[in-house]
Amino acid sequence: MLRSQITMNYSSILMNGYQAGGRAAFSEPPRTPLGSAGTQLARIAGSSVEFMEHREYQPGDDLRRIDWNVFARSEILTVKQFREEVYPSVEVLLDTSRSMQLTGTKKGEAAAFLSGYLSGAAAESRFAFRLFTTENRCRLLERSHLVPTEWETLQFNSDVSPFEAMKRILPNWKQRGIRIFVSDLLFPAEPMSVIPLISGGAAVAVVIQLLSQRDVKPDKFGHLRLTDSESGEELEMFADALSVKRYVDNLNRHQRNYDEACRRNGVFFVPVIAEEFLENSIIDGLFRCGVLRFN
Repeated sequence: MLRSQITMNYSSILMNGYQAGGRAAFSEPPRTPLGSAGTQLARIAGSSVEFMEHREYQPGDDLRRIDWNVFARSEILTVKQFREEVYPSVEVLLDTSRSMQLTGTKKGEAAAFLSGYLSGAAAESRFAFRLFTTENRCRLLERSHLVPTEWETLQFNSDVSPFEAMKRILPNWKQRGIRIFVSDLLFPAEPMSVIPLISGGAAVAVVIQLLSQRDVKPDKFGHLRLTDSESGEELEMFADALSVKRYVDNLNRHQRNYDEACRRNGVFFVPVIAEEFLENSIIDGLFRCGVLRFN
């Protein structure tokens, strides 16, 4: 019997990831957006009230910080930010398409564990955290700024590709923060079209390609009936050693193309195998590139 892609409960996995993430912390990001010149502005604590910028109002913001003069001119709610209030943020865009929870793989569990892990590391760093999901559009997961037990239910049931969701409505990214896109990247799109949607205005951007062992090394041979997890379209084929090798070569080329697109945009590309991550609870690539550090 297939697992339900709608009702599977990830609450305990999210909390296990949150606790594991508490053993790591995010490094302080530069205050200069990717691709911009300038020097790093360190976070300054204390009683400074130096005005820095306006930003769009977010639910939960202190209403006393709304700039009503700006609202009177533009009818857009904005809040004033002062230097000691501009804390680093970690924003994760999670691919919640059906391909991220395939029967017989650990991708769904690993994606949930990773989401909790990044939330835990952000909490340990005292950085703000938000999780967006790709559904018909990019959408903020309710209460994701809290501990995972308070989050809206996480589901992997979208039949829209992440690229299509981003083209419809992008996350309301905060500027100069840390952005992380988590996906298997197995959707039709040119990497050079995808990556700028993640990196623009970020201080640090990361693309984590989360694959299962079966994605990397298929173990099925003979006559197969393949079903597209998003469209439901079926395809019958015969898989032999040659066709599997062709698939692996195409996957490696796909990864190289994403790696190159990330490099050109100043983004870190970090491949992760779901089963290995669940076993050791560490993403070496995030530590090697300096995004995370051990406490």
